[in-house]
Amino acid sequence: MEGFERFRVTEVHDGDTISIRTRSFAGVPLKIERVRLIGIDAPELKQEPWGRLSKRYLKKLISESDWVVSIEFDVEQRDKYGRLLSYVWDKKGRLINETMIENGYAMLYTIPPNVKYAEKFTAAQKKAHARQIGIWGKKGLRKSPEQWRMEHPRQ
Repeated sequence: MEGFERFRVTEVHDGDTISIRTRSFAGVPLKIERVRLIGIDAPELKQEPWGRLSKRYLKKLISESDWVVSIEFDVEQRDKYGRLLSYVWDKKGRLINETMIENGYAMLYTIPPNVKYAEKFTAAQKKAHARQIGIWGKKGLRKSPEQWRMEHPRQ
């Protein structure tokens, strides 16, 4: 995407969190930042099989972009865990956050004030739901990631 800075992805943690290299000197990374994709909530890794499938799909999207993505921020740039909050674009100009929802690997998760693409994401979820794909299919997700986290709090 024009106008957005490009970064190398170093790791895909799950279906909505990646790590990027933010600076380097002579090829040695100076800082790795965790990035939480805005507007989506992917199944937790322990929500089998969807957590694993969601992570695998995000990894596929990132690898199709040669592990280089463009980052776009919204109003708030960090969450309470210190992760960067961003929209992630692939080298073809596709919004990966939206693609995850549209193909049934994540659900809409809007937290104001970061709502720039909320309408786009709502439309993507309606499309996935209507097509009954991924987490919206017959053997889809039984509990939302948010419900699951409430029942399984971090220790």
